[in-house]
Amino acid sequence: MVYPCNINFFSLQLLSYMITLVQKEVNYIANLEFYQRDNGKIPVQDFLMSLTPKLRAKAFSDIELLKEHGDSLRVPYVKRLKGKNNKGLYELRIKFSNDIARIFYFTYYNDKYVLLHGFIKKTMKTPTREIKIALKYMEDYKRRSEYE
Repeated sequence: MVYPCNINFFSLQLLSYMITLVQKEVNYIANLEFYQRDNGKIPVQDFLMSLTPKLRAKAFSDIELLKEHGDSLRVPYVKRLKGKNNKGLYELRIKFSNDIARIFYFTYYNDKYVLLHGFIKKTMKTPTREIKIALKYMEDYKRRSEYE
């Protein structure tokens, strides 16, 4: 099927998904939640919007895989971060062509996956700085969730 303005079916699905996020102004979809900072910013949403359209589409596709398969999703899509300080932190591994991105997340109660922080991977080793940001967001989320 051909759509006007060179928009394909997948682009329409992606656009629909993003519009749903914006219209509802809710950062929770099924068992996925996007971490929201105190100031209202949603780091993963901002990260996704900064990606090229093709890499963004691949990222949304991989997020859907996480949503559908949960804990049964394995490498090459998901990898647990090693190290005693990184307990409970996972990375969603997004690859399209030569572009590599990562989205850190963790599992909260009742199989809720909280997407914390994303970045473009440029080196073989995950930068400590990026891990520290994700850990900070995870602790903030847990702290604020205690009072809800």
